[in-house]
Amino acid sequence: MSNSRPTPPEGTSSKPGHRRRGETAAPAEAVKPALPMAPPSEPPSEPLSGRAARAAERRQAIIDAALDEFIARGFTATRLDDVAKRAGVAKGTIYLHFKDKESMFEELIRTALVPLIGRLHAPPPIGGSVRDAVEGFARTFIQEVASTRRGDIVRLIVAEGPRFPAIADFYYREVVSRGLAAMRALIELGVARGEIAHKELARFPQILVAPALIAVIWQSLFARHAPLDATEMLRVHLDLIFGERRTT
Repeated sequence: MSNSRPTPPEGTSSKPGHRRRGETAAPAEAVKPALPMAPPSEPPSEPLSGRAARAAERRQAIIDAALDEFIARGFTATRLDDVAKRAGVAKGTIYLHFKDKESMFEELIRTALVPLIGRLHAPPPIGGSVRDAVEGFARTFIQEVASTRRGDIVRLIVAEGPRFPAIADFYYREVVSRGLAAMRALIELGVARGEIAHKELARFPQILVAPALIAVIWQSLFARHAPLDATEMLRVHLDLIFGERRTT
């Protein structure tokens, strides 16, 4: 028996992977993509967001209860125990959010009034007058402060500020000083445009917003005796500063 290997036909090769002449290569086996690695396990976010939402709800409940207590009793007589009871939380829960009664009152100012003052810093719209900008802010202030719970905060500051200068200082820094700066900038723009004749008004921007502040005080003290049309008072006030509007 011969041990010689058969000679492959011409044009072929005995080596693996070679093909005969003219033979089409078989398609290579598709390379299977590697399976994506499973993401590292993470703690579910829902419980955390749920806890954060509940904490935010408790914080808001405390703020709302504090405002109710401040309005009913005044700043001095309000106790954290009463705030906790009204909010439906333990007294210790309050200390998770606020260090004391003063910081709680500051939060009322920060959330209820500071954003409103921030609107003043927006320049008048293109084509709009300075009077329009002032009137728009004052109307908003009258509608959203004078006859609402925000007005109660302002009235509390007026009543309690002399005895608690830290609160008055905070209100001046966060609200009053910003409002005056924005009003002064608007007055100077009005003078430059010829809309305001009295240049000295820039020294006393308080005059420009006086009707809005009068409306806040009048609402709580005298509205039952003599209801005040604050919007109409504002119109007359701005006529004195800018001149009467021309009707077409």
